[in-house]
Amino acid sequence: MEDAFVFEPPSDEEIESEEEDDSVEAQKSQSPWEFASYAESVAEEHARRSTTSLDFKIYKAREEQALQIPNRSDEDETESEDDKQENYRPEEGDDETKEGESQSFFAPSDGASFHANSFMELNLSRPLLRACEALGYHKPTPIQAACVPIALTGRDICGSAITGSGKTAAFTLPVLERLLFRPKRVHAIRVLVLTPTRELAVQVHSMIEKLAQFTDIRCCLVVGGLSSQTQEVALRTMPDIVVATPGRMIDHLRNSCSVALDDLAVLILDEADRLLELGFSAEISELVRFCPKRRQTMLFSATMTEEVDELIKLSLTRPMRLSADPSTKRPSTLTEEVVRIRRMREVNQEAVLLSLCTKTFTSKVIIFSGTKQAAHRLKILFGLAGLKAAELHGNLTQVQRLEALERFRKQEVDFLIATDVAARGLDIIGVQTVINFACPRDLTSYVHRVGRTARAGKEGYAVTFVTDNDRSILKSIAKRAGSKLKSRIVAEQSITKWCNIIEQMADQVSAILQEEREEKALRKAEMEATKAENLIAHKDEIFSRPKRTWFATEKEKKVMAKAAKESMKKADTLKKEVISAEQAEDLKMKEKRKREREKNMPRKKRRRLEAEREMLEDVGQAEKSEQGGGKGKDKPGKSLVDMAYRKAKAVKAMKKAEAAGKSVKKVGKRSKISSQRTKSKPEEMRELFQSDMSERKQQRSAHQTMKKKSKNSFKSKSRYKRR
Repeated sequence: MEDAFVFEPPSDEEIESEEEDDSVEAQKSQSPWEFASYAESVAEEHARRSTTSLDFKIYKAREEQALQIPNRSDEDETESEDDKQENYRPEEGDDETKEGESQSFFAPSDGASFHANSFMELNLSRPLLRACEALGYHKPTPIQAACVPIALTGRDICGSAITGSGKTAAFTLPVLERLLFRPKRVHAIRVLVLTPTRELAVQVHSMIEKLAQFTDIRCCLVVGGLSSQTQEVALRTMPDIVVATPGRMIDHLRNSCSVALDDLAVLILDEADRLLELGFSAEISELVRFCPKRRQTMLFSATMTEEVDELIKLSLTRPMRLSADPSTKRPSTLTEEVVRIRRMREVNQEAVLLSLCTKTFTSKVIIFSGTKQAAHRLKILFGLAGLKAAELHGNLTQVQRLEALERFRKQEVDFLIATDVAARGLDIIGVQTVINFACPRDLTSYVHRVGRTARAGKEGYAVTFVTDNDRSILKSIAKRAGSKLKSRIVAEQSITKWCNIIEQMADQVSAILQEEREEKALRKAEMEATKAENLIAHKDEIFSRPKRTWFATEKEKKVMAKAAKESMKKADTLKKEVISAEQAEDLKMKEKRKREREKNMPRKKRRRLEAEREMLEDVGQAEKSEQGGGKGKDKPGKSLVDMAYRKAKAVKAMKKAEAAGKSVKKVGKRSKISSQRTKSKPEEMRELFQSDMSERKQQRSAHQTMKKKSKNSFKSKSRYKRR
């Protein structure tokens, strides 16, 4: 590998010239991302659905009950106590686990060069070079310099690079270059790009259209949440490139007419490690089944963690693994901080967040919450506190999600409160801070979350709230960041202030949530009524349509999501239940000693022990069957093994007494029970001893009689000898 690509900091003269010609540069270079053009405005959607926006509800609540919320200037004047920043000291004895790679599956990447001075060196056509210049791209990044020449040869690629290194352009440029020389008379879908989230698909589609703006290559977007009819019409025209999410693409391949992937030449998986996880793996294998076997397959991600077996399932043929800057897992311009939330202070987590967002990190902040409900609650709290915020999660419509991204991109709002939907691939220029309000479940999620900031050599901050239950992820973050990890201590006075304000907001938050629930119920009732009206008015037309088939129904999706959560919980519990090597050795030695002791026992004792174990197993099975059938349980007080042993002995003694010709009185069940109740334990032991002695006497007498009988009839043993 040649010298690694380094984002060079601009000189003072360059900074001055940039500040002077800022407006000119804005006119010259185009923005690759435009989210607003893909859907109608939120105002139109609310008017069509006869609903009101959350911002309007928050505005009404603030007008009805005005709260005294401290301004940032007032806080700076009154509060003498500031936030503290200290060096974090990781715990000792934690070793980093290295992932094993089977290099034999991958082709050697000796000929790959990770350095190029300009896009001219990559042998691209003039329309693509012109598009790169319009977007302000002058020098290829390492992944682009390595990927473009190899992808042009048609080789399968498995590429990984740090976040913000231009992976989208790395697979788009070679694909567009190949499509410039396609047979133009034959229209077909030749390239399929799959992404895990709708927003990432919109971003990739926007990027492809910007790079192909000076060509005749057509691109189509196929995602959920947008009109499926317009997507079906676009697919029937056979565009050259289709950017899609897996679920909606399978829906069109199954239910739309004249849509197929017979002429597909290139399959690209963006964020491939996420697409090969439990939620998407079945859908990806189904889509691969629709694709022709002779094709080029490219996988890209910042954290390439899939197994080689998964790659073989995708039928990659000797792929070339390209890892740009493998040693630089974290950008050097990223400052990572940790805020420790102790067990007794977990209730004040929202107050800590509001304190940070009003004093320290005031603009261009992405806040990651763990659940959709938590993100929605934070949006309401921020709105009531007078902070401009937008939310992005799965409970919103696609129009609202794209509108939130566009408002944050244009800096109309200072905070974007999101779930992991926004964690992968989104390249929003100018993000200064990422706050992990809910700690990520693993290091991969953490890498993708903090990768939204400090992109392309710019500075950024990543602040993670860590509770006592998140010690394992804290250790892995500390290993990744090393000595650069900082620990932030938030001022106690500010936290107590915001705790009081949040308590005062409780009634307003509950009122807004109640209003939303009522609106939702009313909208659902209206939808049901319109559905019934349409069924009555257009019954024949509706029932004449062919029935749609689904790869996975809503119930199956919920079951799959539940199974994924359970598997994650099991993995977490297994991690917690892992014992040390010394403890495992001690347990093994104990088992070994126990087996040796049993071997050295006399035969009679060993057999009795085995019989007791068998009886215990039988009794356990009987108890389970009785509990299942609803029968009564045995009375406690005596061990079941002793009772079974005594019963067996008594039956044996009765049989021997009958064989000897003695008369045995058969006692009824009631009398037995009454005698058992009245007799004491010493009397029972005495009776057992006497019965045991009588058995032995009977055995001796029977043995002697047999000997007397067999004396006369005994013959020589000579005939039993071996000849």
